[in-house]
Amino acid sequence: MATSQVATSRDFQADAGWPRLDRFLADVATGLSRSQLHRLIVGGSVLVNGSPGKPAQKLQRGDRVSVSVPPRRRSDLVPQRMSLKLAYQDSHIVVIDKPASLSVHPGPGHPDRTLVNALLAECPDIQGIGDSVRPGIVHRLDKDTSGLMVVAKTHQAHQALSAQIKDRQVNKGYLALAIGAISPPSGRIDAPIFRDPRHRKRMAVVPGGRDSATRYRVVERLDGYSLVELYLETGRTHQIRVHLAHLGHPLLADALYGKVSPLLARQFLHAHHLGFHHPQSGEPVEFRSELPEDLTVVLDILRGGAPDLRGDSG
Repeated sequence: MATSQVATSRDFQADAGWPRLDRFLADVATGLSRSQLHRLIVGGSVLVNGSPGKPAQKLQRGDRVSVSVPPRRRSDLVPQRMSLKLAYQDSHIVVIDKPASLSVHPGPGHPDRTLVNALLAECPDIQGIGDSVRPGIVHRLDKDTSGLMVVAKTHQAHQALSAQIKDRQVNKGYLALAIGAISPPSGRIDAPIFRDPRHRKRMAVVPGGRDSATRYRVVERLDGYSLVELYLETGRTHQIRVHLAHLGHPLLADALYGKVSPLLARQFLHAHHLGFHHPQSGEPVEFRSELPEDLTVVLDILRGGAPDLRGDSG
């Protein structure tokens, strides 16, 4: 539901000449993203000296700019109380340690019982932040990938975090178990990714695709497997899964880019490290997450410390 039913208005005064109205508003503390400001200007909700403004309109010293922000749009999203593991929360952000099997937001096949539904129950103020379908969301994890995500609770935080992600200032580290012995034991995978032309549900390394880069380091060699730590330099869909499969070392139990395994019901991928600058204070913050039990059991089996559940299927 919307948290406010009336428009709010704010006035600003240009303290110098500005080449464009939209740049002026992006620089002052409106708490709105550039795209939101652009929509307000084009929609006639921004007045310059009492008249509707235009995005490229030049401002002079002393010009009065009024911004009218309409009430947040109603959404069909329903808050649903679910058990969430919170790594951190304040009035600006919340850091979630997402379990596997939980979709981040509603989509075909999962209209509710998603992370967003749970967040709306935990943090009602995120309604309308950034996107009506993905409120507060600035980055995602695949449904069957576990680990750390940061969610914005204010427009300012959403804008600041989105800018950090765009500028590649967010450290996103993962632990993965890949099939085979990766060689060399550390390196950088630089391979463009785009939609697989032969399989619409898959991504693939495609010449001319979007620039994609992943740094990796083998942490441990196991019998027929490599435990790898990876850091994303870009944030493409399924990037780690695609890059490792491209090397010939798909993730354990990745049914889309490799094959299923009796050891695990989902791909072995966990977002264990997240670092960024706090959107309010600007101070660097870091969070770490331990491997969940289903993944540690697999490692124990491969290290010989737990019963081997593979049976005759090997």
